[in-house]
Amino acid sequence: MPRWEPDAVGRLQAAAIDLFAEQGFERTTVAEIAERAGLTKRTFFNHFADKREALFGPVSERQRELVVAEIAACAGSVSPVDAVLRGLQAAADVMFEERRAAVARRREIIDANPELREREWGKRAALADAIVEALRARGVDSGTALLAAGVGVLVQQMAMRTWAEAADGRPLREHLSDALLSLHAVIGQRSV
Repeated sequence: MPRWEPDAVGRLQAAAIDLFAEQGFERTTVAEIAERAGLTKRTFFNHFADKREALFGPVSERQRELVVAEIAACAGSVSPVDAVLRGLQAAADVMFEERRAAVARRREIIDANPELREREWGKRAALADAIVEALRARGVDSGTALLAAGVGVLVQQMAMRTWAEAADGRPLREHLSDALLSLHAVIGQRSV
């Protein structure tokens, strides 16, 4: 085995997703993931704290960075919800668009495991917190920032699901817009 090969993180994540899909999250070991990727356990632990992080690690951090940067770049006239949508779309374009099949497989793995679902909710909460701070830095009051962040996380959750399941080939950014329009329609039906 060579001492260094490119994209160790990507190879480890792909191997983890394949093995989790084949034999289940609980029955898959770090040693199996490393072996499937053609790497060592030590290399695995250089990149991830545990096998859960192969599903959640750098992707969540990078997504937060992209969303926050795009929110900060929006003109002051852009509404908080639209700024959040633009941030989510920017992250979608860079991180997810070319990985539809992997995203769908990842979601199936997470949906099948309560521990992973809990971890996914924690990652969504961290994204929401980052969005709140980015909006507050733009001068948005805390209550509005919290609502806009919650809307953003909900919109992303719905859009990711429809995009991963869709056979129409439409980009995730369009599914994000559609999910926000659907939410507007639901809110417009209020009975108060």
